[in-house]
Amino acid sequence: MVAYMKSFENKVVVITGGNSGIGKATAKLFYDQGAKIVILGRDQSKLQGVVAEFSGNITAVQGDVTQLSDLDRFYKTVNDIYGKIDVLVVNAGIAGGQIVDEVDEHHFDEIMNINLKGAYFTVQKAVPFFNANASIIMISSMACHGGWKGLSVYSAAKAAISVLAKSFSADLIDRGIRVNSISPGFTDTPIFADRSVIPKAAELVSVKRFATPEEIANAILFLASNTYIVGIDLLIDGGVSTLRPEFR
Repeated sequence: MVAYMKSFENKVVVITGGNSGIGKATAKLFYDQGAKIVILGRDQSKLQGVVAEFSGNITAVQGDVTQLSDLDRFYKTVNDIYGKIDVLVVNAGIAGGQIVDEVDEHHFDEIMNINLKGAYFTVQKAVPFFNANASIIMISSMACHGGWKGLSVYSAAKAAISVLAKSFSADLIDRGIRVNSISPGFTDTPIFADRSVIPKAAELVSVKRFATPEEIANAILFLASNTYIVGIDLLIDGGVSTLRPEFR
């Protein structure tokens, strides 16, 4: 942490889904580095709660990443207040699972619209507003690194995010914009409303616990800081995808 101290002084960091979980932890970490923060979220009360925890240098905008007009309004606000963007964290998303023969059109569209369409246009709409040497970090999931029962739609959407980071890198690298993705594993966020599932799920993790949002935020800060890392997907899942139980 010492190596990064104040390295983002007065930089503009934009985070979608910044009102809770990984997004909120990321906002706090960059804020502590001296950055100017702009967050987007759907829940106005949660946004106001985050702003109340900070003392200046943060702006919260209510909006939905699936609505392109909301994204246009969001980036206009960013540009009007702070100017160009130095870091964009594409974090807004939802989880949900159904077995393949139970998936209906509503479930499919809801997961894809927020996790894929929303992420795609969050990046596309931001392109005119980036500074040189800007960094984009897209939040994928360990779910796209293997087959998970009941997560076919979610896993497909997140797999697309990991590939988009590479494709966007190819499109934007000549403009000095780096794009990477992170695939978090089980992380202790409000997405786990049923807290009783956490101990059982933690048994699937090699380190026998969930990640904290702050641990994922630290990885985001690392990717934003290192100008030689481009087009990777950083898997942070406590060994779930790489360590087999029989070899532990």
